[in-house]
Amino acid sequence: MKDLVVLAADKNIEHTLKGLLARPQSLGIQPIEADIFIEPEHDPACALRGVSFLANFSKEYKFALLVFDHQGSGKESVEAHELQKGINAEFANSTWGGERARAVVLAPELETWVWSDSPHVDEIAGWKDRQPGLRPWLSEQGWLQEGQVKPAHPKEAFEAALRKAQIPRSSSLYRQIAEKVSLEKCTDKIFRDFREILQNWFQGEDRHGRVQDR
Repeated sequence: MKDLVVLAADKNIEHTLKGLLARPQSLGIQPIEADIFIEPEHDPACALRGVSFLANFSKEYKFALLVFDHQGSGKESVEAHELQKGINAEFANSTWGGERARAVVLAPELETWVWSDSPHVDEIAGWKDRQPGLRPWLSEQGWLQEGQVKPAHPKEAFEAALRKAQIPRSSSLYRQIAEKVSLEKCTDKIFRDFREILQNWFQGEDRHGRVQDR
């Protein structure tokens, strides 16, 4: 059986996952092979039909992930963690059974992972050596409020920063960020949960070559 099948809501998520999975040591997992499908009808279809789509692959793959944004899913009236919990229950009642498939509902959306406190984000977004710097500019423009670590509207803020720096929007930017930013700096709970899911499935080794406890 193959290692992992993923249904992603769009190319930005696909490229982010490709960048992350290319760093198994940073994730604390063994190197794995993953096949990623993109849902052409994006987040709403993932929320409604993602489990049934992935059910077709339960005999070909060891594990499955369903990854989409809470914002734009049509399920915003349900808290992201409750939506995720409900979908995981659907997986448990599907051909995947209890532990082999999980949903990752990005709250509010993927770009919350982008806003890591890393100079790589500034560089990839075209803000290296610009004055004012990226985060002061975000504050000036009202995207980043006092006391906030990340913008409340992370996607819109990221796209505004790219426009200001005249950097064309591209899914490859997400892959570059995922390949370079320190994963230890990501404080997002959903990202930590995502990494823990992978570690439970694909136990890796620590930097000294010792198998990590799960």
